[in-house]
Amino acid sequence: MDEQNDGLPIIELDGISKIFGSVTALDNLSIKIRPGATGLLGPNGSGKTTLIRTILGLIKPHSGRGKVFGLDIRTRQLDIRRQIGFAPEDDALFPGVHGIESVAYAGELCGMPHSEAMQRAHEVLDYVGLGEVRYRKVESYSSGMKQRLKLAAAIVHDPRLLIMDEPTNGMDPAGREHILKLANDLAANKGMSLIFSSHLLPDVEAVCRRILVLSGGKLLIEGDISELKKVHPSSFDLRLKESTATFAEHIRAAGCEVEFLGEILRVKIPAGQTRELLWRQAVVHGVQIRHLRPQQSTLEEVFLGAVEHA
Repeated sequence: MDEQNDGLPIIELDGISKIFGSVTALDNLSIKIRPGATGLLGPNGSGKTTLIRTILGLIKPHSGRGKVFGLDIRTRQLDIRRQIGFAPEDDALFPGVHGIESVAYAGELCGMPHSEAMQRAHEVLDYVGLGEVRYRKVESYSSGMKQRLKLAAAIVHDPRLLIMDEPTNGMDPAGREHILKLANDLAANKGMSLIFSSHLLPDVEAVCRRILVLSGGKLLIEGDISELKKVHPSSFDLRLKESTATFAEHIRAAGCEVEFLGEILRVKIPAGQTRELLWRQAVVHGVQIRHLRPQQSTLEEVFLGAVEHA
């Protein structure tokens, strides 16, 4: 997971609004995104796509101001895009073109000379694991290979920021794991900042330390995932060596509420009690506790709680 979360913001938006007809896609949005990997979350229609296009300078906001790497989003769009790699959700691939040509062309669009773009295309295709199929036409690639090809095209010019839009959507487990490993390596070892937009919350948590949650074009919550996943002081997750069902009955009799989550017991202790109650019950009934820790909210609970209270 990304460990870079310090330094001045790479993106600063202040009061950004964007309206399409009767729809307000971004509503007086103010955010700061710092170096590292940031997860971008939100339900359909939340404004994520409009935010990405605003950062890329592909659309102009109706009001507000913003900077990316210190460059004005209204006047320096091309300079901004030269420092950003974008792997879109859609394929965005030209049929009839070899993989190596597709990636090299992306480099040329960013201003690289043809020879340099071709050399770099070979390097990034090896990096994403497509070296052996570089001369195959892109339409013959599998879904997972196309995702990695888009990633190669997005990083061919060695951008400071990589935006990945639904990078693991529809992929099999092996392909998904490959993409997540690459994203982690880029953020943790290659010094590249990421905006990782996905509806798959475990993938966001696997790559990112921070998240932004949008709804209705507004910022609902932002911050470190570890801090947003609050601890419940009176609820514990408990795993035993054996006799789970029997012990559950004993602690219910002591006033606890118990829920079975596979091999885990989620236990809510009575008011005024501490976890010592569970240790005492284990000693009395000759049960060995293998695992005991306070319950912590999941990222899904954080996300749903933010959206429900929007």
